[in-house]
Amino acid sequence: MSLQERLLARFLRYAAVTTQSKAGSKTIPSTPGQWELAHMLAGDIEQLGVLDVSVDEHAVVIGRLPARLPEGHAPVPAVGWVTHMDTVDVGMSPDINPVIIRNYRGGDICQNAEKQLYITAEEHPELERYIGQDIVVSDGTSVLGADDKAAIANVVTALEVLRDNPDIPHGEIYVCFVPDEEIGLCGAKAMDFSRFPVDFAYTIDCCEEGELVYQTFNAAHVLLNITGVTAHPMSSKNNTVNPILIAHDFISLLDRGETPEHTEKTEGYIWVTGIEGNQLNTSVRLLIRDHDRAKFESKKEYLTACTEMMKLRYPKAKLSIEIHDDYSNINDAITPDKRKCVDYIFQAMESLGIEPKDIAMRGGTDGSFISTKGIPTPNYFTGAHNFHSRCEFMPMGAVENSCRTTLRLIELITKG
Repeated sequence: MSLQERLLARFLRYAAVTTQSKAGSKTIPSTPGQWELAHMLAGDIEQLGVLDVSVDEHAVVIGRLPARLPEGHAPVPAVGWVTHMDTVDVGMSPDINPVIIRNYRGGDICQNAEKQLYITAEEHPELERYIGQDIVVSDGTSVLGADDKAAIANVVTALEVLRDNPDIPHGEIYVCFVPDEEIGLCGAKAMDFSRFPVDFAYTIDCCEEGELVYQTFNAAHVLLNITGVTAHPMSSKNNTVNPILIAHDFISLLDRGETPEHTEKTEGYIWVTGIEGNQLNTSVRLLIRDHDRAKFESKKEYLTACTEMMKLRYPKAKLSIEIHDDYSNINDAITPDKRKCVDYIFQAMESLGIEPKDIAMRGGTDGSFISTKGIPTPNYFTGAHNFHSRCEFMPMGAVENSCRTTLRLIELITKG
């Protein structure tokens, strides 16, 4: 089988397991299908020579491929690859039924003739780049799940290539498959890092060919709780304190120019994501995002100051604010002495004739959390397009180039 055929076969195998995560779950993983995929992957990588494979109580799979180096070879950094097992819930079916378009000839792609669902060339002109390639889509009733099962197929296929080619030298390689990335990087946060002793790592979790990410948001979530004072309308004057109106006044202190709909690139924001309440208790939920660490901290300080202002304005009310960091900008972990993990990606792509597309991501990856543990973890492309959409599609030539990037990284890291 060609490399592309191996990748497709593995992708179809893993896509057949329903692993859509569920927000609000009190368990990790949030859905049973992720357990099934975890055990499947553990078995697959054991067959490929990976040692010390474990599936822990959170369905996190970790394994180690021992170094294979000629006698006298210089030391090689231990490197890891991390991919996530869950697919995103965007209100469609959790079950994925891939459709393979062989030798795409241009024009619209019919996903589902019965339901008349198409990916149109007018809305997705990027399709033209892939004329002549095989393209994989969903049947239109779900996402495709290339996010992130194309990456899982990539890593496992790379391990298969190493097994089948014993003349390829490499250092110690760790692989990790985590659940529930789509609902808050929960799997990465549950990792036992004592079992992942790497110098640096990579995630494969972004879109089109050439994309690489080592700049992500710093992220925090915020909960403001307000307790007011209730009274019957006949005696409410100078007594009632309406927590809903306090929430309104709090929100009015925020800069409307620093919201998701008014920012781009590396501009940060504060996003009000929910208000719940009644005449006695009201809560406001917010997200803070910024690439710049100082500006990120400033936003947290501002929300705290706004809370103190509301306490002065409404002394009878009770207000409390909780701010919890979620993940950090990967770039903050890439100090000059640790920059080489990023340089390797540029070198790998350029040696393969792939144009690097350096993206400052308006979001985060598992690497955004892993990097906070002192393990710089940049990210590179799967080759797919339109994640979190029924129009997600996976050109197999680009997916193959992603796997070739993985293999070239191993080669470059081994050479030093």
